[in-house]
This record gives sequence, C-alpha cells and structure tokens, in this order.
Amino acid sequence: MRNTLRIILLVAIIIFIGTGIYVFGQSRSQGQNATDGLQVSASFYPMAYFASEIGGDNASVKTITPSGVEPHDFEPTAQDIAAIQSGKLLVLNGIGFEPWYAGIANDLKQSNTQVVQAGEGLDLLEGIEEDHGAEETEENHEEVISDPHVWLSPVLAQQQVIKIRDGFIAADPANETMYVANADALTKRLQQLDTQYKDGLQTCQSKNIVTSHTAFAYLAREYGLNQVAIAGLSSSQEPSTQELAEVATFARENDVKYIFFESLVSPRLAETIANEIGAQTLVLDPLEGIPDDEIEQGKNYFTVMEDNLENLQTALVCSK
Repeated sequence: MRNTLRIILLVAIIIFIGTGIYVFGQSRSQGQNATDGLQVSASFYPMAYFASEIGGDNASVKTITPSGVEPHDFEPTAQDIAAIQSGKLLVLNGIGFEPWYAGIANDLKQSNTQVVQAGEGLDLLEGIEEDHGAEETEENHEEVISDPHVWLSPVLAQQQVIKIRDGFIAADPANETMYVANADALTKRLQQLDTQYKDGLQTCQSKNIVTSHTAFAYLAREYGLNQVAIAGLSSSQEPSTQELAEVATFARENDVKYIFFESLVSPRLAETIANEIGAQTLVLDPLEGIPDDEIEQGKNYFTVMEDNLENLQTALVCSK
C-alpha cells in the first residue's frame, strides 16, 4: 500500500513539474513574440506613423522625438542613439530636418541599419532661415535652405511612403509582399485626402493664410494658397518687430480674419497680431508631434489633416 502511494505521489510530482515547465516555456515564447519583428526607429511623428502603417504587426516602431516635443531643435539622448544603432531601420524626413543625424551617420554605415531619408529627391521649395543678432539694428544673417515640411502635402507624402516602403523591403526582404500591400493601402488613403483638399479648397473667398512659421509652403503650392508666415522655417525663430509689423500690415490690408497658430508652440505672436487687427485665431497643425493621450483617443495623421482642412475652409470662407 505504501509503495502504491509513493508511486502515485511520484507520478503527481512529475506531472506537476512537467506542466510548470510547459507553461513557463509558453510564457517565454509569447513574451519573445511580443517583442519580435523588425526594430524600427523614426525621427518624429509623421515618419513614425507612416512606418507603423507600412510595417504593420511585423514592426516595432520607436519614435525618437518624445510625444508633444517640438522636433526642430530636438537632440536625441545616448539611449536613443543606442536604440537606433541596434535596430534594422531608421526612418528620417531628411532635408536637414534632423541635424543630429550627421553625428551618427558614419557609425550607422558600419552597422546593418538601413537608413531612409524620405524627403530627399522630391520637388523641393527653398526657404530662408534667419539668425537675428543681439540687436535688431544689426544686419540679420539669412541662409537659403530647402524647406523640409514635405509631409504636409498629401501628394509628396505619397512619395515619402514609397521611399519608406523600399526601406522596409531592404531591411526585411522576406516580408516584401506585406510591406507593398500596406504601402498601397496607405497611398490610397493619401490620394483620398488629396481629393478632399482639392475639392474643399476649390471655391474660397480668400487664398491668403497667415501662419506661425513657414511650414505650409508645400500645402499652399499644391492647393493654390498664399502663405505669409510670422516666423521662418523653424518655429523657434523669433521674428523682429519690423517683421511682425509687416505681417500685421499684410493681414489688415488683405482682410485676413484668422491668424493660425500651432499646437506645440506658444500662440503668443499669433494672438498679438490677431488682437492688433481685430482677427481671430485658429489651429493649423504642422503635425510635428501628437501627445500620447491624443493618439490613444484616436488622433492620427489623417484626422489632424482633416481638422486642418476644416479650419482652412473656415478661415478662407470656402464652399463645402
């Protein structure tokens, strides 16, 4: 009897241990699968959004610029750079928008990390980057550079998607079919957005938009608008008193009813001009970042672009 009990107890112990090993092995496997996939770094929100849509469930995309941070003057941390170097793909806008990339470019050439500069090679516009001296009476230094804000044109964004798609394929050729299908679906949505803008801005009482900084030149070119900006290509540039006065004069003479400001920078200058000429303010979002809580609520590239279109239609008094 005792021997029988011992045998039963021994069998129970073996079953218990075996079950534990199986469950532990399964949990380890599931944990690995959750982090498996192509490791991708993207410089800021629009590039991360496009990359996530193309990579789908097969990619883990890390946005280098933190949520809600203005990316023009952002510098990645050592931890950010380590994540970039350990990944398979880095997605940049290019056109000088990420000056920090120059400091790690040579190191990435020695690694297996594919780099996509999605804005390079497109039909670019030139802009002026100003560096005001300590005194306004001093001569300002102006540098003519290419305007990097191409993602705000649904037409140019389609070309960026193709470049990012090709980067995914180069980094992970085994999943080319999936990346092509996802990129095609994203391109179709951008084509639909382009149609919305063409139709929505076709018949308007005005074509003049006054913006916080020169972010909307490609959008203006695409849909026949005239952009007058308070600041230059970077929202951190501070305009001189004379430049503010010139913008206010333009807005007053052209009966501008709304001055646009941005979500990630102070509306102070836009409000100053609006108050001076008796206008109102509205958001025109350059999509340089979306706070995490707003992303969780469903905000994304397309919803922001649609909100921008609605605000443009309001400001320009367009037929809807």
